[in-house]
Amino acid sequence: MIGYGICGSFCTHERSLKTLEELVEKYDVQPIATPCVVSSDTRFGKASEFIGKVERVTGHKIIETVKDAEPLGPAKPLEALVICPCTGNTLAKLALGITDTAVTMAAKAHLRSGGRLIIALATNDAMSSNLQNIALMLNKKNVFFVPMRQDDPILKPHSLVADFALVEKCLEYALDSLQVRPLFL
Repeated sequence: MIGYGICGSFCTHERSLKTLEELVEKYDVQPIATPCVVSSDTRFGKASEFIGKVERVTGHKIIETVKDAEPLGPAKPLEALVICPCTGNTLAKLALGITDTAVTMAAKAHLRSGGRLIIALATNDAMSSNLQNIALMLNKKNVFFVPMRQDDPILKPHSLVADFALVEKCLEYALDSLQVRPLFL
């Protein structure tokens, strides 16, 4: 089973859902979401509608609590864990070892069991306050990034977003302990 963490980069949720649909064709996928995703209605849609789509696509109820995510380490091991999208907030928590959402708990539990973590970053502060966290995570064992690019260098000069079309390739590479290159497109 593959874990699929979803964080609150709401403008990327439709692309993330498309990626999830592609993964479900090859893998059994357990969705996991941050509280923000589960409870926030935004200009991009209602939380309940998005959650319903994710659960229909995967055939699994979303894990949304720290308590429910904790067994995803030794008790219920995953083959890999993809976080798509991974916000700067979640990236910072992962880099600093903070475990306060289902996604961060799933990542902690998964990594402590030697599992592969694939991060599809989507954040407006990647090349400013979160740059150090990218570096910290690049140095961690079994952590892999989906190649990323600036989505709007003029209006959002610090922003990076992963190429979600590369998630499945990155997952396959990560299972062989390889990082897809180049990292920055």
